[in-house]
Amino acid sequence: MQFEEMGNMRGKTLMLLPGTACDYQTNFAAVLDRLGEQYHLICVNYDGFDASNLVFPDILTVVDKIEQYVIQNHGGRLDGAIGSSLGSTFVGQLIMRRKVHIDHGIFGSPDLDQSGKLSAWLQSKLVVPLLTSFTGSEKKREKTKAKLKGFFEMSDETAERFMGCFARFKPESIKNEYYTDLLTWLEDDIHVAHTKVHFIYATKMGEKYLKRYKKYFRDPEIRAFDMQHEQWLFGGEQYTGPVLKAIDEFMEAPV
Repeated sequence: MQFEEMGNMRGKTLMLLPGTACDYQTNFAAVLDRLGEQYHLICVNYDGFDASNLVFPDILTVVDKIEQYVIQNHGGRLDGAIGSSLGSTFVGQLIMRRKVHIDHGIFGSPDLDQSGKLSAWLQSKLVVPLLTSFTGSEKKREKTKAKLKGFFEMSDETAERFMGCFARFKPESIKNEYYTDLLTWLEDDIHVAHTKVHFIYATKMGEKYLKRYKKYFRDPEIRAFDMQHEQWLFGGEQYTGPVLKAIDEFMEAPV
């Protein structure tokens, strides 16, 4: 596990938790400097997605390591934590388990999928090749890049950065991360005193995700943005600026 602290060390603490098959340097590249101007950032790279040669074990093992870090280095408390996509699973677990306290849990347009073992195994068998198969063929590489640029309005540079991330890590780590995420369930109607839950809702994902947000958390604050999944992190200033403004407002909200 890798924890790096940077930014405005006098500001509120904000933990950054990356999504599927990503390190924080790739996932938050477009906003890292801007967030660091205001917040004391605690940036996390999970086992298997850091500089070690380890393989990602499972979601709950990693959650436990994050909790231990927060307890040992920040007195068991954070002002905020933001999870990008799958990273939101970690935010949800940290809140639900109540071993550390987070004032503001910020969920970056997650799907919050949950399933049984067979379904999770089948899905992981399909998804991992989708994320990594382009590495062996220049034709597949260009096709994958075109899809990323077209669907998410990514620049060529951003698409290359994310593809490089997918290619760099072990397929076993990606599989374990995706598989155990589906098996790591949230309770319904989670409510923790003095913790406020905020969702960045990408409306182009569909309303079924909005229903999940309301199912798992009591009275979450939901901000809707007319964008694709996590497009604010790679889709241009028309998305990035408004979401960063929302994050600042989330972090200032009373708990």
